[in-house]
Amino acid sequence: MNNDTTRSYSADDMDAIRAKLADASGPEYWRSLEEVAQTDTFKAYINDEFHATADSGKPLGAVSRRNFLQVMGASLALAGVTTGCSRQPVEKIFPYVKQPEEFIPGKPTYFASSHVNGGYANGVLVESHMGRPTKIEGLPSHPASLGRSSAQTQASVLDMYDPDRSKAVKQGDSMGSWSEFVGVAKNALSNDAKGARILTGPITSPLEYLKIQQFLAANAGSKWHRYEPFNRDTDRDASKMLFGRYVDTLLNFKDADVVVSLDSDVLDGGPASVRYTADYAARRKVADFDKAAESHDSAPAEAHAEAAPADAHAEEAKPAFHSKMSRTYAFESSPTLLGAMADHRFPFRPSQIEGVARALADALGVAGALPGGDAGLTEKQNSWVAAVAKDLQHNKGASIITVGLNQPAAVHILAHTMNALLGNVGKTVSYIEAVEADAVNHLDSLKALVSEIEAGKVTSLFILGDTNPVYTAPADLEFAAALEKVPFRVRQSRYLDETSEHCDWQVPELHYLEAWGDARAYDGTVSLIQPLIAPLYGGKTRVELLSALVDSAELSAYAQLQARLAAEWSTTVDTDAFN
Repeated sequence: MNNDTTRSYSADDMDAIRAKLADASGPEYWRSLEEVAQTDTFKAYINDEFHATADSGKPLGAVSRRNFLQVMGASLALAGVTTGCSRQPVEKIFPYVKQPEEFIPGKPTYFASSHVNGGYANGVLVESHMGRPTKIEGLPSHPASLGRSSAQTQASVLDMYDPDRSKAVKQGDSMGSWSEFVGVAKNALSNDAKGARILTGPITSPLEYLKIQQFLAANAGSKWHRYEPFNRDTDRDASKMLFGRYVDTLLNFKDADVVVSLDSDVLDGGPASVRYTADYAARRKVADFDKAAESHDSAPAEAHAEAAPADAHAEEAKPAFHSKMSRTYAFESSPTLLGAMADHRFPFRPSQIEGVARALADALGVAGALPGGDAGLTEKQNSWVAAVAKDLQHNKGASIITVGLNQPAAVHILAHTMNALLGNVGKTVSYIEAVEADAVNHLDSLKALVSEIEAGKVTSLFILGDTNPVYTAPADLEFAAALEKVPFRVRQSRYLDETSEHCDWQVPELHYLEAWGDARAYDGTVSLIQPLIAPLYGGKTRVELLSALVDSAELSAYAQLQARLAAEWSTTVDTDAFN
């Protein structure tokens, strides 16, 4: 085509172009004005587009034996490069001999499973279309969800389809294989078993805990460390000081008439946030309160019970209703969901929350709450605390004092003491054994690991699951620098993250919608995890990775889960009946 940008068009050419455009109907596309006018130059170019002359001076259109071999040889060479450098995915499609009843095009099927977040399980009901998970909701019969779900649970189905997931075993920057990894890992363990360490987040799964114990038994001297950046260390330390062991606190918002928050947001974070939100919302429905008020007004006067004032500053008590709305007081240093829902929100600096807790405990009669005699609050702030203390005293056995996980252990101890003094324990507050398997102080565990690495005691480190210490560990620990000192480093995760960049091996981890497993809910309920789809990118579960290192024959997560359930219940249980 004529590439001369300075070409001038004659009057006849311009007339032809105008005529062509005038007769056009609808959108048309062209590459040049010559194409619009269909000039002789354009037609000659089109006719000669594929007739470039060869070196011999003969048109290529006159095919000779030499020309044919040259063109076909180049074509075959390029085809070989294409097929040699890429591998098309294997796709096998087989028609149903007999159409399954549950597979009806356009009609979804539903499967129960569990979403594990921060180590704790929430029951989910997964909607599936023709074998592909599409939507997740809460499982109505599960105590941690009651048919509700969190934003993280809703988004977890997108996480499964994420193309940025880790797809293959990698050795450094090169591709590796699962068999190569297992061989190298076993060799490292045989050379120095006591130098092996496992680092995970919180573990509540009975099956994962069993496999970790088997790993520790098979490698004498090895250790297991845990680290979760949003941990419960201060709350657990407080419970150990009071009860002599780690315990978990359960809150019953459905029976709480008064809720006091000390920089806490139990509705937005933690393993029980979905359940707590549902229970809390049940006591905050205005329509239910209005109905209860109507029924109360029509009831006999002798049926009315004494209750606390609807406002903390009111002096006279008002009658209580069975379904009355609860009241919430929030003492907090930053906005929280519970504070946004509170009837009274009192802003304080982070350093003042402990003073508020001590002043409140002193007003309720806790001995020694104010060792210095002054909480350091202003007169107005002390009046707020006094009003809340008065409302709590009017609602003994029907109140909750909850503390944020970022508060020191002293504040948690004061909250436990006040809940016991108010008679809330056994009614709105209860205690159970720690749900996390072999619960520890996570920060102390990570510090111990770094200390052992610096001392040269760690020769192999397996970092498994959602924990990403290179990114989340406190800066003063310099975990990334310490990690580089470990001779053999393994990372198993769904993504190539900051920790993966400092490890020798990267092993992809299966998504919970692709794997079998189990985990415990916030109240200790054991929940099963079942897959809804075959692994999209391959990978292994943590149980399967540990099995490859300690068992004589590598076992699937499904087979190991069956074996655990059969051993726990009885040898005669048909585990297939529970699939």
